[in-house]
Amino acid sequence: MTQVATPLVTRRTAGALADGIFKVLLAAACLTAAAPLGGLLGVPVWLLLVSGVALLICGGIELGCTRSRSMRTYTRLMVAYDTGWVLTALVGFLVAWRGGSAGGEVWVGYQTVAPLAFAVRLLASAPTRTALDVTESPAR
Repeated sequence: MTQVATPLVTRRTAGALADGIFKVLLAAACLTAAAPLGGLLGVPVWLLLVSGVALLICGGIELGCTRSRSMRTYTRLMVAYDTGWVLTALVGFLVAWRGGSAGGEVWVGYQTVAPLAFAVRLLASAPTRTALDVTESPAR
């Protein structure tokens, strides 16, 4: 039986890793600069801290599951997450533009809830079989 070697890091895998790293870096920004960011965005410091923790959890899970979950699952989750991000940023901008004070809360609120939903969906997805699993399968 011929086995084809696949690269350890494909473009999709690199994208999933980059997405996880971005979430961890955004979490670090939320956690280390909560007070100035809260003032800039008009949100309470506690909300930025909770958002930072949620992003850190999601980024860590995302990085940890990269080799064991389907890149198709990752792609779908990243598209859904980023679509929501764009839409909530637009809503937040429109609220602020119209003179409302909840624009930052809309966006940071999304950054608190969506990463946790992403992480739960990723963990709930079925692990993929790795090349190691295939080579260690008992012969029939």
